[in-house]
Amino acid sequence: MTPLMALLLADGRLPVGGHAHSAGLEPALCAGMASAEIPRYLVARLHTVGRVEAATAVLARRVALTSGDLDEVRFAYVARTSSAAARDASSRLGRGIARLASRLWPDAPAVRVLAAMPAPARPVAFGVVAAVAGLTDLDTARTTLYDDLQTAACAAPKLIAIDPVEPVRWVLDLADAIDRVAANAVTVTGCADLPARTAPQLELWSQQHANRHRRIFHA
Repeated sequence: MTPLMALLLADGRLPVGGHAHSAGLEPALCAGMASAEIPRYLVARLHTVGRVEAATAVLARRVALTSGDLDEVRFAYVARTSSAAARDASSRLGRGIARLASRLWPDAPAVRVLAAMPAPARPVAFGVVAAVAGLTDLDTARTTLYDDLQTAACAAPKLIAIDPVEPVRWVLDLADAIDRVAANAVTVTGCADLPARTAPQLELWSQQHANRHRRIFHA
């Protein structure tokens, strides 16, 4: 059942609102990034945003299993996300995941705590779902990373003229890197140990995008 849960959580059709987000790709392209740079963009995101979110999800999973303080994990994640627009996007996705969890596991104590949060961050919500769904730390990290990269890859054909096969290759080429980042994420021991990697240009683009009136994705 656990491998199936990981596949379901990584499915782009999961009804948590991911279709309305591009993992920062639309802001990047609107700011003038060339389409040929998208693979490099994904690498940069994997080692910054992805690394922080994977470690946060792993920690949230452990805290959910021990009935610890999920708010402490959320605060630690927020402190590592400088862009208000990026934090808002994470909260939107977190609320979608919390809604899904509330429908599937309404009696789980950690899900009730998550549902009561006014602004649950995406990796915190994902960690809670991973806990109640029976995922391991490594599965949690890998799925979090894949979901973020696949969100950007799936958005690409909607934003530029490109063969839809290309985004599949981009993500596949990062398989080994995803495994390395995931393996690093599971070494986290507490909130103070969460990585503080950031990509200032990505965060600037997300802030600029929040003020645009003509856009396809929230972020």
